[in-house]
Amino acid sequence: MTTTQAPVRLEVRERARAYAKLAKLSFFDYYLCVLVVLALLPTAAWGRADTWWVLVLFDLGWVGIVAATVSLDDVTGLRDGSDARNYDPAQTLRARDRKPLLDGRLTLRQALRFGWGCAAAGTALWALAIVLAPHRPWWAVVAAGVSVVISVQYSYGLKLSYRGGQEMVIWLSTALCVLIPFALLNGRMTGVAWLECFLFGLWSLMVSVYSNINDVDGDRDAGRRNLATSVSPRVYRGFIAGLSLTETGAIVLALAVGAVPLWFGAFLLPVVCLRARQAYQGLIAGQVLSARKQGVTIHRWGVVLLIVANLLLVHNG
Repeated sequence: MTTTQAPVRLEVRERARAYAKLAKLSFFDYYLCVLVVLALLPTAAWGRADTWWVLVLFDLGWVGIVAATVSLDDVTGLRDGSDARNYDPAQTLRARDRKPLLDGRLTLRQALRFGWGCAAAGTALWALAIVLAPHRPWWAVVAAGVSVVISVQYSYGLKLSYRGGQEMVIWLSTALCVLIPFALLNGRMTGVAWLECFLFGLWSLMVSVYSNINDVDGDRDAGRRNLATSVSPRVYRGFIAGLSLTETGAIVLALAVGAVPLWFGAFLLPVVCLRARQAYQGLIAGQVLSARKQGVTIHRWGVVLLIVANLLLVHNG
């Protein structure tokens, strides 16, 4: 009896791993948004049940929406051949096992079913979070709808990332994942919340823009029209350098208008220093995949620093 059931259990485990790879669950950075939001809330909100319901439901819904986005992106990447080229072991050190469609662990039909199922589940969870929220400003509800639409249509349907919208979708969708739950729980935005929406979105984008340098040939062959495939390498590197500077500019502006105190800016100084190192690695030394990896590290440490700074700002003034 054991010998007949063991292969079935193994298959189930392997299939589950394949779906986890398809959903890119190892990249948990997006889901840290609720920790940033929680740290921004006043102490009284921590004791309310609806606070925790909104944060949990929103984050689970966000997992579903992101899983739908990356799954459908992999479907398109398989169909147009861009993933086969960008993850060719002979041309890149990027882990090919992140793409379970390439080696047949999952079929296109399974990926499509999984992607649309995740999109439906994520949308339903967000709708429930909105219903249970203590505040429902109309613009936050609209922002949630916009986020769902542009995320799911990133590389499928409208294929926004193939029509010049890649950078905008990445920045906007990840910025909104801070704005939406904060607005649902606080009722209005604050200066520090606007800054952190901008930074959270930018930190995600600063991973992607370096990947695009590595993927430019495969993306161009597949017809993906993003900035990397539309402009010269020199102009694109200038764009990345400009993005890096906007991070510092946003922090300085927030300090100048009094949105955050001076000591808050000191918490973000390590992020600015690491960003300069990333720019050197990717734009001068030409090690774009190393720079991409540094972007992931910067994002994670940035979130830690924001959480600590937020707790000090909100709970100690």
